[in-house]
Amino acid sequence: MRKIVSILAVVIFSITLAYSQDEVKDGWKKGGMGSISFSQVSLTNWAAGGENSVSGNLLFSAFANMTKGNITWDNNFDFAYGILKQGDKSMRKSDDKLEFSSKFGKHAFKSWYYSGLLNFRTQLSPGYEYADLQENDVLISKLLAPGYFTVAAGMDYKPNESFSVLIAPLTGKVTIVNDTALSVAYGVDAGQTIRNEFGGFVKISLKKELMENVNFQTKLDLFSNYLNNPQNIDVNWEVLIAMKINKYLTASLSTTLLYDDDINILDAQGNYGPRIQFKEVFGVGLSYNF
Repeated sequence: MRKIVSILAVVIFSITLAYSQDEVKDGWKKGGMGSISFSQVSLTNWAAGGENSVSGNLLFSAFANMTKGNITWDNNFDFAYGILKQGDKSMRKSDDKLEFSSKFGKHAFKSWYYSGLLNFRTQLSPGYEYADLQENDVLISKLLAPGYFTVAAGMDYKPNESFSVLIAPLTGKVTIVNDTALSVAYGVDAGQTIRNEFGGFVKISLKKELMENVNFQTKLDLFSNYLNNPQNIDVNWEVLIAMKINKYLTASLSTTLLYDDDINILDAQGNYGPRIQFKEVFGVGLSYNF
């Protein structure tokens, strides 16, 4: 885990050096993108084997950022959902994300702002650990199980509209699990639905056009709980690359790397504990930028 944090720190430092101070213009800047992609496989008398499958993914991301004098206000909303039907198996979800973030800042000096952040993250529908028989599927998540609510206060380095680093030494993090059967799996005491943490938080965000019709954006959240194992840093690192083929057709690649010392996962050997989680979604389909 320490190696991962060290690598991320090097990446952050390199990006910071690459961005000099630019003028941040007054007014609202709004935009976003939505895409829907499908894939389908049909096999008939196929000697090499395989299964019929169909899948679909929906991705939506929007922002509304305001600058007025010495005040900034950045708002972001992200939603993703995917489903998969393979062979005779039941329909299963392959992606599920709902996140809202709002950051308010007042200019302090140069490219630094006094800032406060609100962030909420959860998923919409139930998730399962799938067994060979559908009736033995095990529920492992659902709406607000878990949900994460973060309130942070600190300083935001914002040299331009595309890049920012929020350093918040005063941060409260609330983990919500509204189903007590799932509480322990997400670090909440047995029979309880809420876990409160107090610590330090760093949030890095970057949006950049890598080349014509290729947009890159990434968000990295790091949290350390002052009151319990502060050396075990929670990591949430998201990357989205959107490649525009023509006015409506696009290809997108998104990845998410997670580590939370309070989330316990059962591995193939039957060991139960915190682990690095990784998700990758690639799709080609219809899109619309606004």
